[in-house]
Order: sequence, then structure tokens, then C-alpha cells
Amino acid sequence: MKIVFMGTPDFAKGALEALIAAGHEITAVVTQPDKAKGRSKELQFPPVKECALAHNIPVMQPVRIKTPEAIAELARYEADVFVVAAFGQILSQEILDMPSYGSLNIHGSLLPKYRGASPIQQVIVDGEKETGVTIMQMDAGIDTGDMLYKRSIEIEDTDTFETLHDKLMVLGGEAIVEALELLEAGALVPEKQDDALSCHAKLITKEMGNIDFTKKAVEINRLVRGLNPWPSAYTFYKGKQMKVWETKVADITCVKQPGTITEVTKDAIKVACGEGILEIYSLQLEGKKRMSAHDFLLGVKVQEGEHLTRER
Repeated sequence: MKIVFMGTPDFAKGALEALIAAGHEITAVVTQPDKAKGRSKELQFPPVKECALAHNIPVMQPVRIKTPEAIAELARYEADVFVVAAFGQILSQEILDMPSYGSLNIHGSLLPKYRGASPIQQVIVDGEKETGVTIMQMDAGIDTGDMLYKRSIEIEDTDTFETLHDKLMVLGGEAIVEALELLEAGALVPEKQDDALSCHAKLITKEMGNIDFTKKAVEINRLVRGLNPWPSAYTFYKGKQMKVWETKVADITCVKQPGTITEVTKDAIKVACGEGILEIYSLQLEGKKRMSAHDFLLGVKVQEGEHLTRER
């Protein structure tokens, strides 16, 4: 099929590579404008643009895709279908209806659950046991279109946002290739979403990572995993921010004030929670590099009875 592909980050790049490998003709790629990175402010290409250029595919980078000029440029590229994955802009109905098969979206959850911007992080934070990708027919709403095809995977207890993202990136590529084959064969049956079963995965912010030790240890562990590597869960130790990267849960009764360090071993810092104990195995103190708790404790004398807090 002839495809115009719209996407920006690595999650979308995986799908683009899968479509190219499957032999589809990508007539153009639409992605977000380059962004300045680091102190040098050097412009950095979005991952999807890097992939497109490597395959000599024309690239569009409109600041706003819904302008008449951008729509006119988009119309120059032949397409049977638009495939969209984490593009980052809202498409008008005029754009969605341009190709004969309309526009398909690769969404990183099992719709109708977890519509919105951050489904991969949120399923971990919420303690879901399963997730996946949904190929849907796009409409003017936010992730509200008819569902066409799904693939699911189990969420492992050790999954972080990074590991689950990478699994879903691969799964999304496989799913869109399979869905397009069924689409051409007329074998996809649209299924309406039940709005009563939906929930929204709101945009992740840095503030969400501030650990509240009055919560259950199991909930904090999920927060740590769901926000790893960005924006990270964090607390404060002696006035300095401490990012928390790797934790385990000790499901034991503890009557000490939440946030109290209950034990320091050679490999872990154990902290009282509203329910259970959180064991910290990897961390990063403000101004320092990420390290194991073992290495951190070689240089910093953390003592039982000290506290981790939500403010400096």
C-alpha cells in the first residue's frame, strides 16, 4: 500500500521501520519540527525523521499540520492510508478523510482503556497485568475511533516504562503490518469503543514523581517503575533531591512513621511506607551520577531513623 506515515518519537520509528521492511511504499513522512537540545542548542532530528532520511523518504515538518499550506503540501503525496503513531498534533477531519482507507492510529494500550498521552507509564503505575496496542480508525476525538485490531502482552513485575515501551514499539510495528494486510483483504471489522469502559492517561509531569511514603510500598514501587527513565520518581534526603531508580517491596508490617529509614544493609536502604517496606537498590543523589545503593553507601553514611521527605 501507499502510505503517508505520521509520527515523531522512537515508538513511532519502530512502526515505520516495520512498514518499510514489509514492503509498503512510504510516500512521505510527517513529523514534528527539529528541537534544540542541550547547552549548545544544536537542532536534533526526531527519530522518525532520521529513519525517513536513511530510506530517502520525503519529510514534512509543519509547525501546525492543520494550516491550509500544510494540508495542500500533504495532498501532493499519494496515499491509500495515513498511518499515525505518537505524532504529537491533532489532525482535522479534513486530513483524516484524505486517503481512501482513511487514517489509522497505533495506540499503546488496549482501548478503550487508557486513552490519552501516557498510557504506557500509567498502566504500570496503576498495577495493570496486561496491556498492548490497538489499531484504530481515527476520528476527530482523542483516541475515540473504532477499534480495528489488537495485540496484547503481559506486564511483568520488573517492567519499567523503558522496557514496556520497547516491547510495545515492536508489537505496534507487527500489529500495523498485520492490520494493513487484513484491511486490504476487507477482513477488518470496526468495533465501537464503549465510553463507559474508558479511562484517560493524562500527561506525565515531573511533579508526579514526588514520592508520598504514606502510600503502600507496592504503589510506590509501581510509580518508580512507571516513571523510569523519565521523569523519574524522587524524594529528598538531607535537603537534596534523590532520584529513586530501582526498588523492591517487603510486604511486612511496619509501625514507624512513613519515610523513616528502618534499616541500612550493604545493598539497600529500607524505608517505612503507609503499608509495607520499600527497599531502594539504585538511586541518584542531586549532583551525582546514578549508582547502586551499595556504591552510594560506600561514600554516604545513611543511618536508621533518618527520614526521606517530600520537600527539601
